[in-house]
Amino acid sequence: MSATNTMNRRACLLGGLALPLAWSGCAAVAPSGAAPSAAPALMGSGDLGVVIERATGTLAIVNTSSRSLLGKVTGLGDLSHASVVFSRDQRFAYVFGRDGGLTKVDVLERRIVHRVMQAGNSIGGAISADGTLVAAQNYTPGGVKVFDARTLALVADLPAVIDPVKQSGKPTGQLSRVVGLVDLPGRRFAYSLFDADAIWIADLSDVAQPKVTKLEGIGRQPYDALVTPDGRHYIAGLFGEDGLAMVDLWAAEPRVRRILGGYGRGQQPLPVFKMPHLRGWAVAGRHAYLPAIGRHEVLVVDTESWQEVGRIPVAGQPVFVIARPDGRQVWVNFAVPDYHRVQVIDTTSRSVVRTIEPGKAVLHMEFTPRGEAVWISARDANRVTVYDTQRIEPVGELALDAPSGIFFTARAARVGF
Repeated sequence: MSATNTMNRRACLLGGLALPLAWSGCAAVAPSGAAPSAAPALMGSGDLGVVIERATGTLAIVNTSSRSLLGKVTGLGDLSHASVVFSRDQRFAYVFGRDGGLTKVDVLERRIVHRVMQAGNSIGGAISADGTLVAAQNYTPGGVKVFDARTLALVADLPAVIDPVKQSGKPTGQLSRVVGLVDLPGRRFAYSLFDADAIWIADLSDVAQPKVTKLEGIGRQPYDALVTPDGRHYIAGLFGEDGLAMVDLWAAEPRVRRILGGYGRGQQPLPVFKMPHLRGWAVAGRHAYLPAIGRHEVLVVDTESWQEVGRIPVAGQPVFVIARPDGRQVWVNFAVPDYHRVQVIDTTSRSVVRTIEPGKAVLHMEFTPRGEAVWISARDANRVTVYDTQRIEPVGELALDAPSGIFFTARAARVGF
């Protein structure tokens, strides 16, 4: 073997200690006595994503540039209400299943790396800003569990114990369901307690001694929340009353401020067929676009004053209200009986400019990183349709089994995703 080849082989071996073969560009070196195996194809992760196939507990891995299906990962349990966050390097997807399963998936090698059953009923989670901690929000038992992102070893357990003094009639030791869990700058998370009318902020700078700030009496039944893209404001929607609860996280002593109180103006709300979602998807420029509970409207809120500055009539009860990355458009999907429709709002005119019908049971939408396209899942039509956002016309389609959530790896670089 030449000196050059020997040096190259040594460099590959040393590099392999830190980098997987899919990244290193080195040929695989088989152990002594083993047959050589082909190295994974060299591939970046920036234009990849995953789609939940909820009926089969499967994760479909897709390429957003070629609009193609790369492969599938099975064995992820109950994904009827699943969500996903990504590692900072965009290689690993952390999948939170409804059955309490937390699964770490390698999207490049398309395989499960680790899987733990951490609760009886879970509805999502978040990853810390430094990428070291993964937190799961749980219904059963109520609370938040925090894991090492590398190994999925449990490092902290934060039960959401309801204060029986402040919540009269509720027994000592009862736990609240947790919703609206988001990551904050630093090793911090904010989340809402549906059954305790509270917002908690957990600081895990020292995982052995978490510090939890508890904000009580925020309003009735917070059902979901968002954190603004700058990480400053945490806003929880209230299912039990008109209005939202907001916390300025930059304040020396965070307090809850009620906003949009009484937006229903005394009108009888409609029956709520599906809980709407919030998240940072709804912030476009200096305005937040929020679903109104039990109404066929999207509320427009100035994020400087946090006052309502408009409302936009839409086709049904909005579920997801998602802003295109540049803020020029907001796309809205709906609860039954209007869940086959999606409407596009132009944010300059604050009006609906197009109504499309991607298929029965539209469950989720996800923009590509720069917003030139949006992917829309139609569960009962068994397909994901890709739309050009300038022309608002379909440009691609993937046949998938009961698709629901769509998550692209670009989320790894965004607060609250």
